[in-house]
Amino acid sequence: MRTMNNIARCYEILELKPGASLEEVNLAYKDLAFIWHPDRIPADNPRLQQKAAEKLKQINFAREQLRTLKARTERPIAKTKSPQPKRPPRYQYQYQTTTQTQTQPKPQQNSSPDLSGADLSGRDLHEKDFSRRNLSNANLSEANLSDGFLHKVNLEGANLTKANCFRANFFQANLRNANLQEANLIGADFSGADLSGANLKGAKVGSGNRIMVKLTGVNLTGATLPDGTIHE
Repeated sequence: MRTMNNIARCYEILELKPGASLEEVNLAYKDLAFIWHPDRIPADNPRLQQKAAEKLKQINFAREQLRTLKARTERPIAKTKSPQPKRPPRYQYQYQTTTQTQTQPKPQQNSSPDLSGADLSGRDLHEKDFSRRNLSNANLSEANLSDGFLHKVNLEGANLTKANCFRANFFQANLRNANLQEANLIGADFSGADLSGANLKGAKVGSGNRIMVKLTGVNLTGATLPDGTIHE
């Protein structure tokens, strides 16, 4: 009962009806995250800033819970679409054994493909979901990652030079030693991310003196900041 109540609460937080599709969940999340991003709240209003931060935390939690629920409940349906062909009893045991031996490793590979070292430079990856994927040392220079979902993604050592990361969500992402030179980071959420040793020289992070990037709980040890200074 408690689990059902939690799921219902997640739909309520995202202002959705119970049973909404994953696409509807993602769209609602994107809209609400944009509205409640603390960087959009005036700095001289700490009360509203705190309220926005709490609201964004709830929105992040709700989307993660519903994504996990959808992944758990929708995958088994796809597997039952192709019935096993009928074969004589003597034949059937051999067919099952062979198929199982050949295909057993595949689900593990398909569930989270390893994209380490991949060349995705200049690609249009708008609103793509790379959550929890391994993109270490990948080439994403000048790629369009705007509005992308990169929760807990591994981008260690990746090249994101001049990448468009407008409103991308890097919640708890691993960006150690990543190259983000001249990247557009306006509206991006790096809450809880590890940016130690990363190079952000020349990156776009706001307008004038106003920072428009979410950096709550970020590790910037040894990172090169947009102005070229090294964060201690």
